[in-house]
Amino acid sequence: MRILHTSDWHLGKSLEGVSRIDEQEKFCNDFVELVEKNDVDLVLIAGDIYDTFNPPAAAESLFYNTIDRLSDNGRRSIFIIAGNHDNPERLESITPLVDNRGVTILGYPLSSTNTGIFEGFEKVDTEDGFTKIKIKDEVINIISLPYPSEKRLNDVIKNFEDESEMQKSYSKKIGELFSKLEENYKEDEINIAVSHIFVVGSEITDSERRIELGGSLLVEKKDLPKKSQYTALGHIHKPQRISKKFNAYYSGSPIQYSKNERNTAKSVYIVDLEAGKEADVRQECLNNYREINMFRCSSVEEAIAICESKKDDDMFAYFEIETDEAINAEDIKIMKKLMRNILEIKPIIKNAGYDEVEEILDINKSNIDTYFEDFYKTQNEGLEVSKDVFNLFKKLINDEEVHTNEAD
Repeated sequence: MRILHTSDWHLGKSLEGVSRIDEQEKFCNDFVELVEKNDVDLVLIAGDIYDTFNPPAAAESLFYNTIDRLSDNGRRSIFIIAGNHDNPERLESITPLVDNRGVTILGYPLSSTNTGIFEGFEKVDTEDGFTKIKIKDEVINIISLPYPSEKRLNDVIKNFEDESEMQKSYSKKIGELFSKLEENYKEDEINIAVSHIFVVGSEITDSERRIELGGSLLVEKKDLPKKSQYTALGHIHKPQRISKKFNAYYSGSPIQYSKNERNTAKSVYIVDLEAGKEADVRQECLNNYREINMFRCSSVEEAIAICESKKDDDMFAYFEIETDEAINAEDIKIMKKLMRNILEIKPIIKNAGYDEVEEILDINKSNIDTYFEDFYKTQNEGLEVSKDVFNLFKKLINDEEVHTNEAD
């Protein structure tokens, strides 16, 4: 059986306010061709289909059209779980439209799908967090754990475990849940897992933009599924094998979503599986539809010369320019007129101690509002922060600054 593992599409995501939907459309078209070319039996999408709980209509339309083409009227099995950026209910809401084609969409921990016979496969058995699918003459057992926020995880434990379980660490709860789900595995069948979690030791980039307080939402490698032939993970944007011992992989995002990802090749994993045998995993690189470049210049004149030479190139550009003083508006206007999609022009003032300032904190006064809003939504099932709560947060921050200054 051949599966294809992908995740973190983040449809609707922009870069510094510039839409990426054209690149995402190109990826989706290429992705369908890749699946068909490789005769894939099962497509796994391990969360973060969208970038926000309320994705734009263009992003939803692109997703619906893509899974419709991938499914090929039920000839191919499609298995999708929610990530931390997805609204679980909204993601699952299209199930009635795709159920007749066997598309599986799971929003919450221990969500389940329906059994059924379709053109190219059969859902033989389904339980909470477990799906058994027969494709051709092979059977695959899939244990699934869509993004388990602390609230969602505790809701599951309240329903299925003793109250004392609530006192265990987040990682231990995840590990015990995986262990229980693995009881559905069969030695003479294919056994895999799919989840959207943050595993300790993952190489991250700045486009994940998350706050993990005290590591409370981190999962230790020892708590991953033990018997899975292949564990398909989502959440981290850099493709990587996170555990050789437990056969766990992050496919990464299909598009470079930040300047720090500009040198990271994007990919998916194509996996050939047989019962009782080690998975044959192959990394398939994806096209880069628009480069992200960082230009470090020793003068404004050099920057303008680069803009002139690159004016016909389709790319996103960041500039860092050494200068004795602030860059004047006329030079900035010339650069932006010559070159499309300049996202940032940052002056590096000579002898101004810039490097020391840059290293102080990643989260600072200029960006803490964004981090707070993102953290609030993560902890509150995607709800937007209210004006009262936001004002209280700002007051606390300002009070802290006042007290700090007084202490100084």
